[in-house]
Amino acid sequence: MARQTNTLFLEQWLRTNIGGVSYSVSGHSSLSTSSSSARAIIQAWSEIRDSLQNQTFNPLILQSLKTLLNSQASLHVADPQAKLLLSVLSSRSYDLPSESYPILLRLLYIWVRKSFRPSTVLIDSAVDVLSHVFATEFGLKKSPSFLAEGILILGAISFVPSVSESSKIACSELLCRLLEEDYELVRLGEEIIPDVLAGIGYALSSSVDVHFVRVWDSLLGIWGKEDGPRSTVPTALMILHLVEWVVSGCIKSRSLKKIEAFSQQILGTSKASYVPFALVMVAAGVLRASRQAANGQGLEFVSRLRISAENQIAFVAQQLISETKGFINSDNDPANSLLRQCLSLALARSGAVSFTASVLLCLASALLREIFPLSHLYMQILQFIHSSGSEFDTNEIKRHLDSTLFKEAGVITGVFCNQYVSADEESKSLVESLIWDYCRDVYSGHRQVALLLRERNNDLQVDLEKIAESAFLMVAVFALAVTKQRLNSNFSQEIQREKSVQILVSFSCLEYFRRMRLPEYMDTIRRVVACVQENESACISFVESMPTYVDLTTWQDFSSKQKMGYEWSKDEVQTARVLFYVRVIPTCIERLPAHVFRRVVTPAMFLYMGHPNGKVARASHSMFVAFMSSGKDFKDERVSLKEQLVFYYMQRSLEGYPDITPFEGMASGVAALVRHLPAGSPATFYCIHSLINKANNLLSDANALKADDWKNWQGGPEPCKKILELLSRLISLVDIQVLPTLMKSLAQLIIQLPKTGQTMVLNELYAQVAESDDVTRKPTLVSWLQSLSYLSSQAKMEVFTSKEREGKENSASLGTVEPQARLVAETDKLTCKPTLVSWSHRLTFVLKGAIVPRISENRYKDMILQGLLKYLNSQDGYGLTMEYMALKWNRYTDISTFVPECAFCN
Repeated sequence: MARQTNTLFLEQWLRTNIGGVSYSVSGHSSLSTSSSSARAIIQAWSEIRDSLQNQTFNPLILQSLKTLLNSQASLHVADPQAKLLLSVLSSRSYDLPSESYPILLRLLYIWVRKSFRPSTVLIDSAVDVLSHVFATEFGLKKSPSFLAEGILILGAISFVPSVSESSKIACSELLCRLLEEDYELVRLGEEIIPDVLAGIGYALSSSVDVHFVRVWDSLLGIWGKEDGPRSTVPTALMILHLVEWVVSGCIKSRSLKKIEAFSQQILGTSKASYVPFALVMVAAGVLRASRQAANGQGLEFVSRLRISAENQIAFVAQQLISETKGFINSDNDPANSLLRQCLSLALARSGAVSFTASVLLCLASALLREIFPLSHLYMQILQFIHSSGSEFDTNEIKRHLDSTLFKEAGVITGVFCNQYVSADEESKSLVESLIWDYCRDVYSGHRQVALLLRERNNDLQVDLEKIAESAFLMVAVFALAVTKQRLNSNFSQEIQREKSVQILVSFSCLEYFRRMRLPEYMDTIRRVVACVQENESACISFVESMPTYVDLTTWQDFSSKQKMGYEWSKDEVQTARVLFYVRVIPTCIERLPAHVFRRVVTPAMFLYMGHPNGKVARASHSMFVAFMSSGKDFKDERVSLKEQLVFYYMQRSLEGYPDITPFEGMASGVAALVRHLPAGSPATFYCIHSLINKANNLLSDANALKADDWKNWQGGPEPCKKILELLSRLISLVDIQVLPTLMKSLAQLIIQLPKTGQTMVLNELYAQVAESDDVTRKPTLVSWLQSLSYLSSQAKMEVFTSKEREGKENSASLGTVEPQARLVAETDKLTCKPTLVSWSHRLTFVLKGAIVPRISENRYKDMILQGLLKYLNSQDGYGLTMEYMALKWNRYTDISTFVPECAFCN
């Protein structure tokens, strides 16, 4: 709060309250950072005194005055020294140079402000001297600094309590005359504005109120004059805090007469000469001061003053809305732009105010046009690039990033949301539409600009994204307010779902700018997603807002003269939006009809599976998993679509593996499809077939078969190892109808590996089967593993793959190769071959006497094995399932009971 007792130099306090903006000052108008020594200060006073006594002007006097000015922060001017300065000013013995007058006035100002109780006689003498100087010298030697220092010392004198009323009135009169007649000097030196405003503030706080309204008229009207000073945001902020300082003093001193006059004549009646931005800042200063007023002191007039200030802000806002026709038409008027900025800053610094529709709309317009002017900047950049092709000047954007307005965007957003919460339904709907439309405009504009600037001006794009990131934060905070207001029992389910979809679509447009984990964003997402996923029509509405395949793959900027080669995978803005959809759609996929998923989602899902960014590709695979896992009731349409998608999914995934397709994403997709497709689905067989073919292609590389690379799962031909690992995991997932095909294909694949690779894969399979709890599948897998292990251990079996080798081996002795191994090797019925391998392995164990030692004659062995070979050569072998062989083996406990019923021996 502005406390007058703690404000020594009002102009310096005003400079520090404009939000960190570097307000340019020059010369004596600011406290110098340099400081003279005590000896230099004493010497300066001595030289001034000597010059006055000698009645001659020494050029060194000007240097002495500058020495004193440079030490103004620590300088104390006593009454004798002030008398010396007044004597120099009033001396007629010599003609002072023009630049000495502002310095002399500044030193007198330091005397007035730093003296605890200046001499009233000396003050009255100073008033006479000042009146004479401005009557005789100012007209010939006027300058901006001369004017500023004169207004400053006149206002400071009128503020001193001990000064006579006549002197105060004289100072106020002279101050008003300077403002009314020489205001154009302020425009010539805008660095003096803090000094001018400080002088006005002192005068308004004077105990006399003869010229009270007149001073206010100058403060509020000077900015609208043709040759008057320019209206800027820093000036507006200084007016706000100046009024805060003045009104705080009036409230503290209980100056009821002044407050009443101010409320009725300044806030109550708007004169044509009053500039709207100044009126708004004055009203905001009143609100800020009244907020600090102590309670329980009988200050009822403060409440009335506050109401007047709020009404004034609402009145100015309504006028702005009327002039701009409710923001329907483009408004490029600089005055209206300044007014929107001042309204937003005024409300940000004055605290909460009562709701009015005009204020809410002005705040919305200020946020979208002034604080986050992305649409305007995009249009400028695109026009500039298309017209000239040269580099765009980034200084405008950098200045905006450094501005007070942009730095206070968070506070302004808070005020905007508070106004929205109190608004009526019509106003709420209007501002919601403005915000959601803005999000779509930002997405479209930034997408074009980012693509055009991709190889041109990275600094410009970085600065634009800083503004856009802050705009995203604003939208997220506003969306949370909308969620709290709309998603409750006061509104129908239809309205709640409509608002939820609008929020999700808007978030998708700004997803590229979400660079942090924002609690407001996460809370909003959770609530709106929960609302959408409960209703089919809401899900469809959200999904159908997703960009089409044509939009995703085609450059849509038809106005561009550049026929650029558009690459969808390099469009980061679009990719971020699609990624948002890909992450949200799985949450509501149960409610999404299959035909909508096929028409809208599938093209984008398969397209972005081939995106070079692994995060994006994995998200696409996750959406495929979500769809395959949905619809547990196996509806015909959804199941049919699932089976259809699998064929292209495997093609799309494997064609990009391992360069683009992330293995984790593909593995999750394969696991989902084998789990959730109907038993025996052709799509599952196709999936297994595709994986086997891909593994074979990877193994065809000579480098993939180096034995040293297959000692462990890491390193070497890792893509092939991962496919093998996935196939190994599938033996526990596929349904029993697909299992024989998988085991057959996997066995053929494993046999191709180097010996170290076979051992590695078998060890993994052993561990996997050992951990299995599936009592139905486990016996089959154990039998298959034993067979596979046997084949792996018999290196010589690889030679029995052709008819020629078959004849040679038939002529060899039976002791060279085990009979049951020959039986298996000669069997071309691959479906039952793993079963026969296992069975024959066990039979060998029996025939060697481990189980039934009493059978020792080789003719029984040969008879049984030759019978089996004869049977297999004449049958298709498909009837020999693992279950059948296991039952037969368990049924007969010894070979004597098994042989008589053996069909092969008949």
